[in-house]
Amino acid sequence: MNRGFSPAPDRPAPVVLGIVGICTLLELALTLAGTPTLGGDGLRRTALIYGAFWPRVIDSWAPAWPGQPAAMFFTYAFLHGGVMHLLFNMLILVHLSRETVARVGQQGFVLFYLLTAAGGALGFWLLSTAPGPMVGASGAVFGLFGATQYWDYQRRRAAGASLRPFWNLLIGLILMNVALFALFGGYLAWQAHLGGYVAGFVIARIVTPTLRHRRRDFH
Repeated sequence: MNRGFSPAPDRPAPVVLGIVGICTLLELALTLAGTPTLGGDGLRRTALIYGAFWPRVIDSWAPAWPGQPAAMFFTYAFLHGGVMHLLFNMLILVHLSRETVARVGQQGFVLFYLLTAAGGALGFWLLSTAPGPMVGASGAVFGLFGATQYWDYQRRRAAGASLRPFWNLLIGLILMNVALFALFGGYLAWQAHLGGYVAGFVIARIVTPTLRHRRRDFH
């Protein structure tokens, strides 16, 4: 997966725009289909039944289709709960994707997206008691947070620089989740955020060569 490091591109990579496009087209279709003129929320309910992550499908429920128990670890990351949910995730995805694409390439980014999405689903399955489904790209988005934080940590350790910015950002991410959890009345899949973050951090560690320690200024 590691193909060496090149400078991050100025523009989002085509593969990132492709993921954004898939998520956007799906959400627009579900939103438009949800209007009274086109029949209400029937299509969104169908998408949730077949594509969302349902913990109870693993634990006790019969799957809606034969491959669902495995596929839903990935399909949920292309569905969203509304336009604002989509917008929030896609903006962060585009912003954070550049270094990851530069390090692992476009094909590697697809694999990274899927693996961190699976990590988010695993975290939700292990830690959540919610009976309902989970959707959204935030598991993969927090995977990008985890990867970029690992690379920042690695650079700072190699340079002998302060790790305070690393810890400050980590605390900021925790506080952001606490705030969003309170804002949305508990309807926040923080478990998926945690699972995705850990997956991204671990993947970045696996695919990145160790840097030699060298003392230099680092802000």
